[in-house]
Amino acid sequence: MSTGRIKAGERLPSEAQLASDYAVSTATLRSALAVLHGEGLVEKIHGKGNFVRYPLRRITYSGGGLTLRTEPPADSVLRVDVRTTNLQAHGRLVGLLGVPASSPLTEFLCLSHEGQSPHSLASIYVPRDLLPTDIPAVSHCYEGVEEKLAELRPPLAEVQERVSARPPTPEEAATLRISSALAVLAITRVVSDPMGRVVEAALLVLPGDRADALFTTHRMPHERTSGQ
Repeated sequence: MSTGRIKAGERLPSEAQLASDYAVSTATLRSALAVLHGEGLVEKIHGKGNFVRYPLRRITYSGGGLTLRTEPPADSVLRVDVRTTNLQAHGRLVGLLGVPASSPLTEFLCLSHEGQSPHSLASIYVPRDLLPTDIPAVSHCYEGVEEKLAELRPPLAEVQERVSARPPTPEEAATLRISSALAVLAITRVVSDPMGRVVEAALLVLPGDRADALFTTHRMPHERTSGQ
């Protein structure tokens, strides 16, 4: 793979074939594949086998922003598939959004892809009364959904974010096709209006092998001169 003999996107030989070719046991071969998987060089697609992973561009998450930025140099286009689901507030969502249990919400499940490889995952929750009637159930661009939401949403006053590194859940690892040993950058973002109402809560999951977080603090003029 590092020499380019096996191209990105190509399927590796079967585990049995690889074990035979390198004269190692199946257990040893699987341990080696696990290392390659953890380093982001190989991805396993259920029911299809192991494939050489395309080099993935890095994600830069800007603190206080509502969107992800990606570094421009890349050979493939990053697309986002958005699935919309109506549900009721439960569990953690009750506290995040500050609403009674069973309050009507809408979830936007956003899965980005670069080529055929999953790139990042976001679950975004919005109170149902802030939802336009013409939001599609399936979309390929969250920016378009965001524009529609802005038509009904009041001006934003505060964005709170909590960032942590943790192992992926089994579902996240399967969805993003990453090793369960690879840490993810988990960002919980809560957006409020001037009245203190939470108008959006987002749970973002960025694989640690391709994620950076950038936070910028802007000091007010009186803060710069208060010590003089």
